[in-house]
Amino acid sequence: MTVVTRPPLTADERTQLTGWLDLQRSFVRMKCAGLSEADAHRKVLPTSPLMTMAGIVAHLRWNEYSWFHLNVLGVPDTGQTPWTDDGHVDAEMFVDDVPLAQLLDEYDEECARSNAIVAQLSLDALEQGPTVREGGAASLRYVLCHLIEETARHVGHLDIIRELLDGRTGYDR
Repeated sequence: MTVVTRPPLTADERTQLTGWLDLQRSFVRMKCAGLSEADAHRKVLPTSPLMTMAGIVAHLRWNEYSWFHLNVLGVPDTGQTPWTDDGHVDAEMFVDDVPLAQLLDEYDEECARSNAIVAQLSLDALEQGPTVREGGAASLRYVLCHLIEETARHVGHLDIIRELLDGRTGYDR
């Protein structure tokens, strides 16, 4: 059984938010541990063929990039992302030819870059990128809460797919 370390019960807000996000991020690698390349790319949901272990890892990596670089910092997308104006909305999940280990390493590297961005900003800092949602720019605090939710939701997907692949559940990896 893997030991799961949660943030301290009485830590400050920044420590709580980054601690919960880092915890959810750590589950991604845990859920993928020991998978073969074939299983990492196996399509087990006929109505959602992009929902593979590898596809979700890639999706999470690009979510990190999108939220922290494009939205929070306002860095323009100059073609570094997998998305194009006329491309598939889930283009980041087309990774059948990319090894899982590479995707996990890229995800870890992106999370480290995200953490460096978070460390230099106030939780009250507002997004600098263009916003299209009602209400305008979100605070870094909002973005962290959203990424906790987004990552946890996809960790649940990883858990279900892993169970369908080989019967493993929970923290036993």
